[in-house]
Amino acid sequence: MAGGGFCRLPNGTVVVALTLTRPSGGTGPGTSPGAPVRVLVHAANRARALTRLRNLGLRAVYLRGNDRPPTPDEITAVLHHPDGLLWRAAPQAGQELWHPIRALLGPAGYAGPARPAA
Repeated sequence: MAGGGFCRLPNGTVVVALTLTRPSGGTGPGTSPGAPVRVLVHAANRARALTRLRNLGLRAVYLRGNDRPPTPDEITAVLHHPDGLLWRAAPQAGQELWHPIRALLGPAGYAGPARPAA
């Protein structure tokens, strides 16, 4: 993992920022598969933030250290989004806006392997 960190807010919740490689199944704008993306998660604590990402199929997500915590602009962006999950290309090119997480994961909304039909 290239970098990540967290910031505890006054109300006790946290914002976790991670730089991850883009899933190969994603169809979102602006980046190719395998390119780094910056992902922001708002949750009750760090463990729940990572669990939210793992439940979407991003299994190898770990937060080791606090070397790249979210900036104040990133915190504002994730707090104003109803899902509390955002991403954009890293490093940022120009004035790229934040995208909802489902734009990164593709039409199925899941980054993991395809599930067999029941």
